[in-house]
Amino acid sequence: MNAHPDPARALEPVGPPVPAPEAVAGGDMHSLLTRHAVHVLHEAGLTQEAIAAHCKMGVRTVRRILAEPKVEVVDDHAERQRRGVGRSSKTDGFAAFVVETLSQDPGLMTLELLRRARHRGYGGGKSAFYDMVRRLREEHPEWVMRFEGLAGEFSQHDFGQVVVKFVDGSTCRLKFFASRLKYSRYVLVTLVPDETAETLVRTLLDHFAAFGGVPLCAVFDRPKTVAKKWTADGKVTEWNPIFAQAAMDIGFTAEVCWPRSPRQKGSVENLVGWVKGSFFKQRRFLDLEDLQQQLDEWHVEVNEERPSRATDIVPVVRVVEEQQRLRRPRVTADELALRIPISVGPTGYVVHDAHSYSMPPRAAGLPATLHLHRDRVRIVAGRFEATHPRVRGKAKPSTLPEHRAQQLSALSGTRGKRYLRRQHLFDLGEPAVVFLTELVHHNPRGWYQDVDLLHALLQRHGGDVVLRAMRAAADVDRFDAAYVETLVRPSQPSLFAGEAQA
Repeated sequence: MNAHPDPARALEPVGPPVPAPEAVAGGDMHSLLTRHAVHVLHEAGLTQEAIAAHCKMGVRTVRRILAEPKVEVVDDHAERQRRGVGRSSKTDGFAAFVVETLSQDPGLMTLELLRRARHRGYGGGKSAFYDMVRRLREEHPEWVMRFEGLAGEFSQHDFGQVVVKFVDGSTCRLKFFASRLKYSRYVLVTLVPDETAETLVRTLLDHFAAFGGVPLCAVFDRPKTVAKKWTADGKVTEWNPIFAQAAMDIGFTAEVCWPRSPRQKGSVENLVGWVKGSFFKQRRFLDLEDLQQQLDEWHVEVNEERPSRATDIVPVVRVVEEQQRLRRPRVTADELALRIPISVGPTGYVVHDAHSYSMPPRAAGLPATLHLHRDRVRIVAGRFEATHPRVRGKAKPSTLPEHRAQQLSALSGTRGKRYLRRQHLFDLGEPAVVFLTELVHHNPRGWYQDVDLLHALLQRHGGDVVLRAMRAAADVDRFDAAYVETLVRPSQPSLFAGEAQA
Protein backbone atom coordinates (compact mmCIF):
# COMPACT_ATOMS: atom_id res chain seq x y z
CA MET A 1 0.00 0.00 0.00
CA ASN A 2 1.35 3.41 -0.99
CA ALA A 3 1.46 6.30 1.42
CA HIS A 4 -1.14 9.03 0.98
CA PRO A 5 0.37 12.21 -0.51
CA ASP A 6 -0.96 14.31 2.35
CA PRO A 7 0.16 12.78 5.67
CA ALA A 8 -2.30 14.86 7.67
CA ARG A 9 -5.27 13.65 5.56
CA ALA A 10 -3.92 10.12 5.59
CA LEU A 11 -4.49 9.92 9.33
CA GLU A 12 -8.20 10.73 9.11
CA PRO A 13 -9.63 7.32 8.04
CA VAL A 14 -7.59 5.39 10.58
CA GLY A 15 -10.09 6.03 13.40
CA PRO A 16 -9.90 7.74 16.78
CA PRO A 17 -6.47 9.04 17.68
CA VAL A 18 -4.37 6.76 19.86
CA PRO A 19 -4.13 8.09 23.44
CA ALA A 20 -0.91 9.78 24.34
CA PRO A 21 1.44 7.59 26.33
CA GLU A 22 1.27 7.89 30.10
CA ALA A 23 4.19 9.64 31.71
CA VAL A 24 6.72 7.35 33.29
CA ALA A 25 8.49 8.73 36.31
CA GLY A 26 12.13 9.36 35.54
CA GLY A 27 12.02 8.04 31.96
CA ASP A 28 10.48 8.38 28.48
CA MET A 29 9.31 4.81 27.85
CA HIS A 30 6.15 4.87 25.78
CA SER A 31 3.26 2.62 26.72
CA LEU A 32 2.99 -0.72 25.01
CA LEU A 33 -0.34 0.32 23.51
CA THR A 34 1.36 3.34 21.90
CA ARG A 35 4.19 1.17 20.59
CA HIS A 36 1.55 -1.14 19.17
CA ALA A 37 -0.04 1.87 17.41
CA VAL A 38 3.32 2.70 15.74
CA HIS A 39 3.40 -0.74 14.12
CA VAL A 40 -0.26 -0.54 13.06
CA LEU A 41 0.17 2.90 11.45
CA HIS A 42 3.31 1.76 9.68
CA GLU A 43 1.47 -1.25 8.24
CA ALA A 44 -1.25 1.18 7.12
CA GLY A 45 1.35 2.96 4.91
CA LEU A 46 2.02 6.13 6.93
CA THR A 47 5.44 7.70 6.78
CA GLN A 48 7.65 7.73 9.85
CA GLU A 49 7.23 11.49 10.11
CA ALA A 50 3.43 11.19 10.10
CA ILE A 51 3.58 8.46 12.73
CA ALA A 52 5.88 10.60 14.89
CA ALA A 53 3.51 13.55 14.66
CA HIS A 54 0.46 11.47 15.50
CA CYS A 55 2.06 9.61 18.41
CA LYS A 56 3.89 12.68 19.73
CA MET A 57 7.35 11.20 19.61
CA GLY A 58 10.52 11.73 17.66
CA VAL A 59 11.22 10.12 14.30
CA ARG A 60 14.24 8.28 15.78
CA THR A 61 11.93 6.79 18.41
CA VAL A 62 9.57 5.61 15.66
CA ARG A 63 12.50 3.93 13.90
CA ARG A 64 13.65 2.25 17.10
CA ILE A 65 10.15 0.93 17.84
CA LEU A 66 9.73 -0.37 14.28
CA ALA A 67 13.01 -2.24 14.66
CA GLU A 68 11.69 -4.06 17.70
CA PRO A 69 9.38 -7.11 17.66
CA LYS A 70 5.68 -6.37 17.51
CA VAL A 71 3.89 -5.87 20.82
CA GLU A 72 1.95 -8.92 22.02
CA VAL A 73 1.19 -7.99 25.67
CA VAL A 74 0.11 -4.74 27.29
CA ASP A 75 1.58 -4.99 30.83
CA ASP A 76 3.44 -1.71 31.06
CA HIS A 77 4.67 -2.31 34.61
CA ALA A 78 6.28 -5.63 33.75
CA GLU A 79 7.90 -4.11 30.66
CA ARG A 80 9.36 -1.25 32.67
CA GLN A 81 10.79 -3.75 35.11
CA ARG A 82 12.29 -5.77 32.28
CA ARG A 83 13.86 -2.72 30.62
CA GLY A 84 14.95 -1.05 33.83
CA VAL A 85 13.27 2.21 32.83
CA GLY A 86 12.76 4.96 35.43
CA ARG A 87 14.63 6.89 38.03
CA SER A 88 16.86 4.85 40.29
CA SER A 89 15.17 4.12 43.62
CA LYS A 90 16.90 4.11 46.99
CA THR A 91 15.50 0.62 47.48
CA ASP A 92 17.36 -0.82 44.48
CA GLY A 93 20.47 -1.70 46.44
CA PHE A 94 18.52 -3.58 49.10
CA ALA A 95 16.51 -6.03 46.99
CA ALA A 96 19.15 -8.76 47.31
CA PHE A 97 19.28 -8.24 51.08
CA VAL A 98 15.48 -8.59 51.33
CA VAL A 99 15.41 -11.73 49.17
CA GLU A 100 18.15 -13.38 51.22
CA THR A 101 16.52 -12.47 54.54
CA LEU A 102 13.11 -13.74 53.44
CA SER A 103 14.61 -16.99 52.23
CA GLN A 104 15.84 -17.61 55.79
CA ASP A 105 12.69 -16.37 57.52
CA PRO A 106 9.69 -16.11 55.14
CA GLY A 107 7.34 -14.94 57.89
CA LEU A 108 9.49 -11.99 59.02
CA MET A 109 7.45 -8.81 59.37
CA THR A 110 8.13 -6.00 56.88
CA LEU A 111 8.64 -3.57 59.76
CA GLU A 112 11.52 -5.69 61.04
CA LEU A 113 12.98 -5.87 57.52
CA LEU A 114 12.88 -2.07 57.34
CA ARG A 115 14.63 -1.78 60.71
CA ARG A 116 17.43 -4.10 59.59
CA ALA A 117 17.76 -2.29 56.26
CA ARG A 118 18.16 1.07 58.00
CA HIS A 119 20.99 -0.42 60.06
CA ARG A 120 22.61 -1.34 56.74
CA GLY A 121 22.34 2.21 55.41
CA TYR A 122 18.93 2.43 53.78
CA GLY A 123 17.85 6.07 53.73
CA GLY A 124 14.70 5.93 51.63
CA GLY A 125 11.08 6.15 52.56
CA LYS A 126 8.91 3.58 54.28
CA SER A 127 6.31 3.32 51.50
CA ALA A 128 8.90 2.60 48.80
CA PHE A 129 10.51 -0.08 50.96
CA TYR A 130 7.16 -1.69 51.75
CA ASP A 131 6.27 -1.73 48.03
CA MET A 132 9.54 -3.47 47.24
CA VAL A 133 9.05 -6.09 49.97
CA ARG A 134 5.49 -6.76 48.84
CA ARG A 135 6.69 -7.24 45.26
CA LEU A 136 9.53 -9.54 46.31
CA ARG A 137 7.24 -11.64 48.49
CA GLU A 138 4.92 -12.09 45.54
CA GLU A 139 7.77 -12.88 43.18
CA HIS A 140 9.31 -15.43 45.55
CA PRO A 141 6.43 -17.52 46.88
CA GLU A 142 7.16 -20.58 48.94
CA TRP A 143 7.46 -23.67 46.80
CA VAL A 144 4.48 -25.99 47.17
CA MET A 145 4.56 -29.68 46.39
CA ARG A 146 1.28 -31.17 45.21
CA PHE A 147 0.61 -34.88 45.43
CA GLU A 148 -2.37 -37.21 45.24
CA GLY A 149 -3.19 -39.73 47.94
CA LEU A 150 -3.87 -43.36 47.25
CA ALA A 151 -7.12 -45.09 48.14
CA GLY A 152 -7.35 -45.51 51.90
CA GLU A 153 -4.11 -43.65 52.53
CA PHE A 154 -5.00 -40.19 53.90
CA SER A 155 -7.87 -38.37 55.56
CA GLN A 156 -7.90 -34.69 56.51
CA HIS A 157 -9.49 -33.27 59.68
CA ASP A 158 -9.92 -29.86 61.27
CA PHE A 159 -12.06 -27.78 63.62
CA GLY A 160 -13.76 -24.65 62.32
CA GLN A 161 -15.83 -21.78 63.65
CA VAL A 162 -18.41 -19.66 61.85
CA VAL A 163 -20.90 -16.95 62.82
CA VAL A 164 -24.30 -17.79 61.29
CA LYS A 165 -26.97 -15.14 60.81
CA PHE A 166 -30.49 -16.53 60.85
CA VAL A 167 -33.43 -15.22 58.84
CA ASP A 168 -34.83 -13.34 61.86
CA GLY A 169 -31.57 -11.39 62.19
CA SER A 170 -30.19 -13.23 65.23
CA THR A 171 -26.66 -14.63 65.10
CA CYS A 172 -24.96 -17.67 66.57
CA ARG A 173 -21.31 -18.73 66.69
CA LEU A 174 -21.04 -22.40 65.78
CA LYS A 175 -18.15 -24.84 66.02
CA PHE A 176 -17.83 -27.78 63.66
CA PHE A 177 -15.47 -30.66 62.96
CA ALA A 178 -14.83 -31.55 59.32
CA SER A 179 -13.31 -34.73 57.86
CA ARG A 180 -12.55 -35.70 54.28
CA LEU A 181 -11.04 -38.74 52.61
CA LYS A 182 -8.34 -37.45 50.32
CA TYR A 183 -8.69 -40.01 47.54
CA SER A 184 -12.47 -40.00 47.11
CA ARG A 185 -13.11 -36.47 48.51
CA TYR A 186 -15.96 -37.90 50.61
CA VAL A 187 -16.65 -35.32 53.33
CA LEU A 188 -18.46 -35.21 56.69
CA VAL A 189 -19.18 -32.18 58.90
CA THR A 190 -20.51 -32.38 62.47
CA LEU A 191 -21.56 -29.52 64.74
CA VAL A 192 -19.68 -29.81 68.05
CA PRO A 193 -19.94 -28.05 71.44
CA ASP A 194 -16.21 -27.37 71.84
CA GLU A 195 -12.75 -28.10 70.44
CA THR A 196 -11.38 -30.33 73.20
CA ALA A 197 -9.33 -33.45 72.62
CA GLU A 198 -12.24 -35.65 73.73
CA THR A 199 -14.61 -34.04 71.25
CA LEU A 200 -12.00 -34.49 68.53
CA VAL A 201 -11.38 -38.20 69.05
CA ARG A 202 -15.05 -39.11 69.55
CA THR A 203 -16.19 -37.20 66.47
CA LEU A 204 -13.23 -38.58 64.56
CA LEU A 205 -14.28 -42.14 65.39
CA ASP A 206 -17.87 -41.35 64.36
CA HIS A 207 -16.59 -40.10 61.00
CA PHE A 208 -14.38 -43.15 60.52
CA ALA A 209 -17.41 -45.35 61.12
CA ALA A 210 -19.43 -43.36 58.57
CA PHE A 211 -16.56 -43.55 56.05
CA GLY A 212 -16.56 -47.32 56.40
CA GLY A 213 -13.20 -47.65 58.12
CA VAL A 214 -9.91 -46.07 59.14
CA PRO A 215 -7.28 -44.85 56.62
CA LEU A 216 -3.56 -45.34 57.11
CA CYS A 217 -2.96 -41.77 58.23
CA ALA A 218 -5.12 -38.96 59.61
CA VAL A 219 -3.80 -35.48 58.85
CA PHE A 220 -4.68 -32.61 61.19
CA ASP A 221 -4.44 -28.95 60.28
CA ARG A 222 -4.19 -27.57 63.80
CA PRO A 223 -1.45 -28.80 66.11
CA LYS A 224 -2.60 -27.51 69.51
CA THR A 225 -5.52 -29.93 69.77
CA VAL A 226 -3.37 -32.98 69.16
CA ALA A 227 0.13 -31.91 70.25
CA LYS A 228 1.46 -30.11 73.33
CA LYS A 229 5.06 -29.40 72.28
CA TRP A 230 6.92 -29.27 68.98
CA THR A 231 10.20 -28.06 67.55
CA ALA A 232 10.70 -25.08 65.23
CA ASP A 233 10.74 -27.37 62.19
CA GLY A 234 7.36 -28.90 63.11
CA LYS A 235 8.46 -32.17 64.72
CA VAL A 236 6.10 -33.15 67.53
CA THR A 237 7.98 -33.77 70.77
CA GLU A 238 4.96 -34.29 73.03
CA TRP A 239 1.52 -35.40 71.86
CA ASN A 240 -1.65 -34.67 73.75
CA PRO A 241 -1.90 -37.84 75.90
CA ILE A 242 -5.67 -38.20 75.39
CA PHE A 243 -5.24 -37.97 71.62
CA ALA A 244 -2.23 -40.30 71.57
CA GLN A 245 -4.01 -42.99 73.58
CA ALA A 246 -7.10 -42.74 71.39
CA ALA A 247 -4.97 -43.05 68.25
CA MET A 248 -3.62 -46.36 69.54
CA ASP A 249 -7.04 -47.58 70.69
CA ILE A 250 -8.73 -46.72 67.38
CA GLY A 251 -5.75 -47.80 65.26
CA PHE A 252 -4.59 -44.87 63.11
CA THR A 253 -1.40 -42.89 62.61
CA ALA A 254 -1.38 -39.10 62.77
CA GLU A 255 0.42 -36.29 61.00
CA VAL A 256 0.17 -32.55 61.59
CA CYS A 257 0.14 -29.85 58.93
CA TRP A 258 1.69 -26.77 60.47
CA PRO A 259 0.75 -23.14 59.82
CA ARG A 260 2.68 -21.57 56.92
CA SER A 261 3.76 -25.02 55.74
CA PRO A 262 1.66 -25.65 52.63
CA ARG A 263 4.20 -28.13 51.28
CA GLN A 264 2.81 -30.69 53.68
CA LYS A 265 -0.78 -30.46 52.50
CA GLY A 266 -0.53 -32.08 49.11
CA SER A 267 -3.44 -31.42 46.80
CA VAL A 268 -6.07 -31.15 49.55
CA GLU A 269 -7.64 -27.69 49.67
CA ASN A 270 -8.29 -25.69 52.82
CA LEU A 271 -10.98 -27.93 54.30
CA VAL A 272 -12.53 -25.46 56.74
CA GLY A 273 -12.54 -22.66 54.17
CA TRP A 274 -14.17 -24.93 51.62
CA VAL A 275 -16.90 -26.00 54.08
CA LYS A 276 -17.64 -22.37 54.98
CA GLY A 277 -17.77 -21.26 51.35
CA SER A 278 -19.69 -24.28 50.09
CA PHE A 279 -22.29 -24.52 52.85
CA PHE A 280 -22.45 -21.89 55.59
CA LYS A 281 -22.02 -18.83 53.36
CA GLN A 282 -24.21 -20.10 50.53
CA ARG A 283 -27.42 -20.81 52.45
CA ARG A 284 -29.93 -19.09 54.72
CA PHE A 285 -31.21 -20.75 57.88
CA LEU A 286 -34.34 -20.32 59.98
CA ASP A 287 -32.81 -21.74 63.15
CA LEU A 288 -30.42 -24.44 64.35
CA GLU A 289 -32.86 -27.23 63.53
CA ASP A 290 -33.19 -25.95 59.97
CA LEU A 291 -29.41 -25.62 59.71
CA GLN A 292 -28.90 -29.23 60.76
CA GLN A 293 -31.50 -30.41 58.26
CA GLN A 294 -29.83 -28.45 55.47
CA LEU A 295 -26.44 -29.82 56.54
CA ASP A 296 -27.78 -33.35 56.10
CA GLU A 297 -29.07 -32.42 52.64
CA TRP A 298 -25.71 -30.83 51.78
CA HIS A 299 -23.91 -34.07 52.67
CA VAL A 300 -26.05 -35.88 50.09
CA GLU A 301 -25.40 -33.18 47.51
CA VAL A 302 -21.59 -33.03 47.79
CA ASN A 303 -21.04 -36.75 48.35
CA GLU A 304 -23.66 -38.42 46.17
CA GLU A 305 -24.74 -35.95 43.48
CA ARG A 306 -22.06 -33.39 42.65
CA PRO A 307 -18.74 -34.42 41.02
CA SER A 308 -15.69 -33.28 42.94
CA ARG A 309 -13.78 -30.47 41.23
CA ALA A 310 -10.53 -32.21 42.10
CA THR A 311 -11.39 -35.59 40.54
CA ASP A 312 -14.42 -34.79 38.32
CA ILE A 313 -16.03 -37.89 39.87
CA VAL A 314 -18.87 -38.06 42.40
CA PRO A 315 -17.23 -38.94 45.77
CA VAL A 316 -19.65 -41.80 46.53
CA VAL A 317 -18.37 -43.60 43.43
CA ARG A 318 -14.73 -43.40 44.51
CA VAL A 319 -15.44 -44.11 48.16
CA VAL A 320 -16.65 -47.61 47.23
CA GLU A 321 -13.17 -48.31 45.89
CA GLU A 322 -11.57 -46.60 48.87
CA GLN A 323 -13.54 -48.59 51.44
CA GLN A 324 -11.80 -51.74 50.27
CA ARG A 325 -8.58 -50.25 51.66
CA LEU A 326 -9.97 -48.84 54.89
CA ARG A 327 -9.51 -50.84 58.10
CA ARG A 328 -12.06 -51.57 60.80
CA PRO A 329 -11.56 -49.46 63.97
CA ARG A 330 -10.19 -51.45 66.87
CA VAL A 331 -12.95 -50.10 69.16
CA THR A 332 -16.52 -48.98 68.67
CA ALA A 333 -17.80 -45.58 69.73
CA ASP A 334 -19.36 -47.18 72.82
CA GLU A 335 -16.13 -48.96 73.75
CA LEU A 336 -13.80 -45.98 73.31
CA ALA A 337 -12.68 -44.83 76.77
CA LEU A 338 -10.26 -42.02 77.51
CA ARG A 339 -7.94 -43.12 80.31
CA ILE A 340 -7.23 -40.34 82.81
CA PRO A 341 -4.89 -40.75 85.82
CA ILE A 342 -6.61 -39.58 88.97
CA SER A 343 -6.80 -40.28 92.70
CA VAL A 344 -9.59 -41.02 95.16
CA GLY A 345 -10.08 -38.16 97.61
CA PRO A 346 -10.23 -38.50 101.38
CA THR A 347 -14.05 -38.43 101.29
CA GLY A 348 -14.13 -41.38 98.89
CA TYR A 349 -14.92 -39.39 95.72
CA VAL A 350 -13.13 -38.94 92.42
CA VAL A 351 -13.51 -35.53 90.78
CA HIS A 352 -13.41 -35.09 87.01
CA ASP A 353 -14.57 -32.02 85.08
CA ALA A 354 -16.10 -30.59 88.28
CA HIS A 355 -18.26 -33.72 88.78
CA SER A 356 -17.74 -36.07 91.75
CA TYR A 357 -18.12 -39.84 91.51
CA SER A 358 -18.26 -42.06 94.60
CA MET A 359 -15.95 -44.93 95.40
CA PRO A 360 -16.00 -47.33 98.37
CA PRO A 361 -14.75 -45.56 101.54
CA ARG A 362 -11.84 -47.97 101.79
CA ALA A 363 -10.52 -46.71 98.42
CA ALA A 364 -9.95 -43.21 99.82
CA GLY A 365 -6.46 -41.94 99.06
CA LEU A 366 -5.63 -44.56 96.43
CA PRO A 367 -4.33 -43.68 92.95
CA ALA A 368 -6.88 -44.53 90.28
CA THR A 369 -7.59 -44.55 86.57
CA LEU A 370 -10.77 -42.99 85.25
CA HIS A 371 -12.08 -44.62 82.06
CA LEU A 372 -14.21 -41.92 80.43
CA HIS A 373 -16.83 -43.29 78.03
CA ARG A 374 -19.33 -41.20 76.12
CA ASP A 375 -22.19 -42.07 78.49
CA ARG A 376 -20.54 -43.56 81.58
CA VAL A 377 -17.50 -43.40 83.85
CA ARG A 378 -15.60 -46.44 85.12
CA ILE A 379 -13.10 -45.93 87.94
CA VAL A 380 -10.47 -48.48 88.94
CA ALA A 381 -8.42 -48.00 92.12
CA GLY A 382 -6.50 -51.14 93.02
CA ARG A 383 -9.03 -53.88 93.76
CA PHE A 384 -11.89 -51.37 93.92
CA GLU A 385 -13.98 -50.53 90.87
CA ALA A 386 -17.14 -48.52 90.23
CA THR A 387 -19.19 -47.54 87.18
CA HIS A 388 -21.38 -44.41 87.12
CA PRO A 389 -23.65 -42.82 84.53
CA ARG A 390 -21.71 -39.84 83.22
CA VAL A 391 -22.80 -36.57 84.83
CA ARG A 392 -23.23 -33.58 82.51
CA GLY A 393 -24.35 -30.03 82.98
CA LYS A 394 -24.38 -28.48 86.43
CA ALA A 395 -21.81 -29.95 88.81
CA LYS A 396 -23.24 -32.40 91.33
CA PRO A 397 -21.93 -35.59 92.95
CA SER A 398 -22.92 -39.05 91.74
CA THR A 399 -23.16 -41.53 94.61
CA LEU A 400 -24.01 -45.19 94.10
CA PRO A 401 -26.50 -46.69 96.63
CA GLU A 402 -23.99 -49.30 97.81
CA HIS A 403 -21.44 -46.57 98.50
CA ARG A 404 -23.96 -44.65 100.62
CA ALA A 405 -24.54 -47.76 102.70
CA GLN A 406 -20.77 -48.34 103.04
CA GLN A 407 -20.22 -44.72 104.08
CA LEU A 408 -22.85 -45.07 106.81
CA SER A 409 -21.32 -48.33 107.99
CA ALA A 410 -17.89 -46.71 108.18
CA LEU A 411 -19.20 -44.08 110.56
CA SER A 412 -19.62 -44.68 114.27
CA GLY A 413 -22.21 -42.83 116.30
CA THR A 414 -25.85 -42.02 115.60
CA ARG A 415 -25.29 -38.30 115.13
CA GLY A 416 -22.68 -38.76 112.41
CA LYS A 417 -24.92 -41.17 110.50
CA ARG A 418 -27.86 -38.76 110.61
CA TYR A 419 -25.85 -35.89 109.18
CA LEU A 420 -24.34 -38.12 106.51
CA ARG A 421 -27.84 -39.25 105.43
CA ARG A 422 -28.88 -35.61 105.24
CA GLN A 423 -25.78 -34.77 103.20
CA HIS A 424 -26.66 -37.54 100.75
CA LEU A 425 -30.03 -35.86 100.25
CA PHE A 426 -28.46 -32.41 99.98
CA ASP A 427 -26.28 -33.70 97.14
CA LEU A 428 -29.35 -34.33 94.99
CA GLY A 429 -29.57 -30.64 94.10
CA GLU A 430 -31.19 -27.30 94.86
CA PRO A 431 -34.81 -28.58 95.21
CA ALA A 432 -33.64 -31.00 97.91
CA VAL A 433 -31.81 -28.20 99.75
CA VAL A 434 -34.96 -26.04 99.71
CA PHE A 435 -37.13 -28.93 100.96
CA LEU A 436 -34.74 -29.94 103.76
CA THR A 437 -34.30 -26.35 104.92
CA GLU A 438 -38.05 -25.97 105.41
CA LEU A 439 -38.32 -29.45 106.95
CA VAL A 440 -35.65 -28.75 109.60
CA HIS A 441 -37.11 -25.36 110.51
CA HIS A 442 -40.65 -26.79 110.77
CA ASN A 443 -39.47 -29.68 112.99
CA PRO A 444 -36.11 -28.76 114.56
CA ARG A 445 -36.18 -31.60 117.10
CA GLY A 446 -37.59 -34.44 115.00
CA TRP A 447 -36.24 -33.79 111.49
CA TYR A 448 -33.88 -36.78 111.67
CA GLN A 449 -36.83 -39.20 111.47
CA ASP A 450 -37.98 -37.58 108.21
CA VAL A 451 -34.39 -37.65 106.90
CA ASP A 452 -34.13 -41.36 107.73
CA LEU A 453 -37.27 -42.07 105.73
CA LEU A 454 -36.20 -39.88 102.81
CA HIS A 455 -32.80 -41.61 102.75
CA ALA A 456 -34.46 -45.00 102.65
CA LEU A 457 -36.54 -43.82 99.67
CA LEU A 458 -33.36 -42.58 98.04
CA GLN A 459 -31.65 -45.94 98.42
CA ARG A 460 -34.67 -47.82 97.08
CA HIS A 461 -35.85 -45.59 94.21
CA GLY A 462 -32.88 -43.43 93.24
CA GLY A 463 -32.15 -39.73 93.32
CA ASP A 464 -34.18 -38.59 90.30
CA VAL A 465 -37.42 -40.10 91.62
CA VAL A 466 -37.00 -38.71 95.14
CA LEU A 467 -35.95 -35.28 93.86
CA ARG A 468 -39.08 -34.98 91.70
CA ALA A 469 -41.26 -35.95 94.67
CA MET A 470 -39.55 -33.41 96.95
CA ARG A 471 -40.06 -30.68 94.36
CA ALA A 472 -43.75 -31.59 94.00
CA ALA A 473 -44.21 -31.59 97.79
CA ALA A 474 -42.59 -28.16 98.07
CA ASP A 475 -44.93 -26.81 95.39
CA VAL A 476 -47.90 -27.49 97.71
CA ASP A 477 -46.06 -26.49 100.93
CA ARG A 478 -45.89 -30.06 102.28
CA PHE A 479 -42.51 -30.43 103.98
CA ASP A 480 -42.71 -33.87 105.53
CA ALA A 481 -41.25 -37.21 104.49
CA ALA A 482 -44.55 -39.07 104.78
CA TYR A 483 -46.09 -36.96 102.01
CA VAL A 484 -43.02 -37.47 99.81
CA GLU A 485 -43.38 -41.21 100.35
CA THR A 486 -46.96 -41.13 99.09
CA LEU A 487 -45.70 -39.47 95.90
CA VAL A 488 -42.91 -42.02 95.46
CA ARG A 489 -44.80 -45.14 96.65
CA PRO A 490 -48.55 -44.57 96.26
CA SER A 491 -50.70 -47.22 98.04
CA GLN A 492 -47.59 -49.02 99.39
CA PRO A 493 -46.68 -49.89 103.01
CA SER A 494 -44.46 -47.31 104.68
CA LEU A 495 -40.71 -47.82 104.79
CA PHE A 496 -40.41 -45.92 108.03
CA ALA A 497 -40.69 -48.89 110.40
CA GLY A 498 -38.25 -51.03 108.53
CA GLU A 499 -35.76 -49.74 105.97
CA ALA A 500 -35.66 -46.23 107.37
CA GLN A 501 -34.01 -47.57 110.49
CA ALA A 502 -31.40 -49.57 108.58
